[in-house]
Amino acid sequence: MTAFRTLDSAEVKGKRVLIRVDLNVPMNDRVVTDDTRIRAILPTVNEVTKKGGKAILLAHFGRPKGERVSDMSLAPVVPVLQTLLGKPVAFANDCIGNDAASAIARMSDGDVLLLENTRFHKGEEKNDPIFVAALAELGDIYVDDAFSAAHRAHASTEGIARQLPAFAGRSMQSELEALEKALTAPRRPVIAVVGGAKVSSKIELLNNLVTKVDALVIGGGMANTFLNAQGYNVGKSLCEHELADTARRILATAADSGCAIILPVDAVVAWRFEARAPSQAYAVDSIPADAMILDIGPHSIERVKSAIDDAATLVWNGPLGAFEMEPFDRGTLAAAQHAAARTRDGHLLSVAGGGDTVAALNAAGAADDFSYISTAGGAFLEWLEGKQLPGVEVLRRG
Repeated sequence: MTAFRTLDSAEVKGKRVLIRVDLNVPMNDRVVTDDTRIRAILPTVNEVTKKGGKAILLAHFGRPKGERVSDMSLAPVVPVLQTLLGKPVAFANDCIGNDAASAIARMSDGDVLLLENTRFHKGEEKNDPIFVAALAELGDIYVDDAFSAAHRAHASTEGIARQLPAFAGRSMQSELEALEKALTAPRRPVIAVVGGAKVSSKIELLNNLVTKVDALVIGGGMANTFLNAQGYNVGKSLCEHELADTARRILATAADSGCAIILPVDAVVAWRFEARAPSQAYAVDSIPADAMILDIGPHSIERVKSAIDDAATLVWNGPLGAFEMEPFDRGTLAAAQHAAARTRDGHLLSVAGGGDTVAALNAAGAADDFSYISTAGGAFLEWLEGKQLPGVEVLRRG
């Protein structure tokens, strides 16, 4: 992490430390139903408070579009934060102005304060200089621990980092270290597994990866588009026929870059899109015209596992089939479990991200054995696409 400023070089004792965190957590009737993202910020918050800093948390929730929406208040997060931190957490009804300033003035070193939803102000998403200045006035140091919001040039993710000494928190640091090991300076060979429904949503991702990795496994509905582009009949499968030329260009770029493309050689098909529908495996040159491809077949599973065996680094985004429905989860689960075993045995560095990906790895019981799993969503994808993330760039040294 020599490229970024981290908490290692931050003097927080006696300082007001504004920490941008991700508290955009699932709720039901204003009760937090998944505290994963809250747990991720604990190392940073605990470190700041134990070193005598005042931990002042900045976060957004939902999309209130600059309006004060009661259902999008961060107040329900406070009890969960208190339980996980094992100490009181104060709450301010605003993230700027008198409410915030008064709450901060009451803090002692080592205290924790959560400020209200930053997106209650239009200046947040506009990165408005006046709003940025109002936030910066509340702190002495800025720490960004929300990689998931780093792809947005918002006031609390980018603007404020230009006004105060800025550092990466421990969660942000872990994410950047994992991604650097996976793509920026990886141990080779590198394999990427990319699945999901549509090529159209991952064109930039594929174009970047084929120039960075040694092998690329393409699965899910998007594999059908590539098979179609190569002249195979994919029956009634999900397929973006209009993107055949795009698929062929990606294949050509891969060939020029020395990236091996691994597509299914067989597939599990069904005649109804529903769980436990009657299914059968066919070679990709024999797909019935009235059937739809819902998973990779047994020979394809072995090819993917063999490719993982040859790799030292794995990057994974997206399932290989309709993993949410049995038996069309077999390809994804088998590949995930194999990658987890290779990682557990010390043969593979494995990094995965994306909502469906995390769900699939959890379903496979493989998540705990992966080297790193990102919950960042859009920011993770944009990093894989090779884009610069505003909230990351401002933390670079120099």
